[in-house]
Amino acid sequence: MVRVRIAPSPTGIPHIGNTRTAFFNYLFAKHTEGKFIVRIEDTDQGRIVPGAKKAIFEILNWLGISWDEEYVQSERKNIYKEHAEDLIRKKMAYKDEGAVRFKVSTNREVSWVDAIGNKKVSFKADVIEDFVILKSDGFPTYHLASVVDDHLMNISHVIRGDEWISSTPKHILLYDAFGWDKPIFAHLSVILGTDKTKLSKRHGAKSVLDLKNDGYLKEALLNFMGLLGWNPGGDKEIMNIKEMIKLFDLKDVNAASPIFDIKKLDWMNGEYLRIMNNENLKTLLSKFYDQDKNILSYLKSDPKTLDFILDLAKTRMKTLKEFKDLILPKVPKLSGEEKNIAETLFEKFSTIKIWNKMTILSAMKGVLNTQKTKGSILYKITTGFEKGLPLPESLEILGKEKTLERIKKVL
Repeated sequence: MVRVRIAPSPTGIPHIGNTRTAFFNYLFAKHTEGKFIVRIEDTDQGRIVPGAKKAIFEILNWLGISWDEEYVQSERKNIYKEHAEDLIRKKMAYKDEGAVRFKVSTNREVSWVDAIGNKKVSFKADVIEDFVILKSDGFPTYHLASVVDDHLMNISHVIRGDEWISSTPKHILLYDAFGWDKPIFAHLSVILGTDKTKLSKRHGAKSVLDLKNDGYLKEALLNFMGLLGWNPGGDKEIMNIKEMIKLFDLKDVNAASPIFDIKKLDWMNGEYLRIMNNENLKTLLSKFYDQDKNILSYLKSDPKTLDFILDLAKTRMKTLKEFKDLILPKVPKLSGEEKNIAETLFEKFSTIKIWNKMTILSAMKGVLNTQKTKGSILYKITTGFEKGLPLPESLEILGKEKTLERIKKVL
């Protein structure tokens, strides 16, 4: 049976790369009807960040990445100590000022065939120094704890980031020393920014929780992460979780580094918003703006009006966060010329007897023609923004009285 794991360390909030690794493990487990395990690697006690462990599970729960088994390494301290002592008895490890070091056998090659790209990776043992497996505080290092746990938990595939490639020879040496079968190793290439350098905050890299707070949908994030280095063939880009589980195979994961493009995520999120029914969108907006009385009041409009608003908003929104700017105006600062245009617009709108999108559009055209201005200025006067929902339709919903009040405020 396929058994895979993610082993996050609570030394910080997981970034998008860590979460993608978790998702690929999950997809592979579900595709093969195997098991997906979460193992918290908290043996480096001095670097633990308060709240990090909670954030790890919050991310997995929000995305719907469920797990079958859960372990915490700090609760397994005695297991690692026993295995370190076993190596000492075999003269494959030795004590060094309170710590325990593994004795590296030289004059041999350490190699494996990586499942990503199906390529052979080799290291000469001569370049590996004797390394610590048990620290003086009694906690194991990553190398010992990872190998012991992967063996005892019957992990069949170790799918992790390629920053661990240089550690893999040490792990293979430990497997051989214990006389254990090795898992299949699969190292995922690092995610890059649009400038082809390692993804960082300057590229807009954030944790999934940050992206959630920015108004991205979990379905869009899963879809986006799934395609960061995996290509199931064809040109289809919008896929739900069931489709991805059905198609996922390690052989289709690219060895080349994927590019994190926030513009593509924006596009994808917008596509998910557009196909969403209004009732679900209203629920999501209510949760997202649960502390914003103005938006919550707006979402209680009569159903017909709200449906009309949401239908218009979906054509413009890329994130839930953009909804507020689309429907709630701000008071802009206008130049002298723009104030003249606002006065003309006020006069035109004041004379409208039947207030609907056609008469509003006609009045707007009259202002555009006489003032020789752009439509973006009319947007700015009435909403505070230079673009947004179709203006005639929006103002029809707002009503004549409130529209004129807005322009008065601007003037």
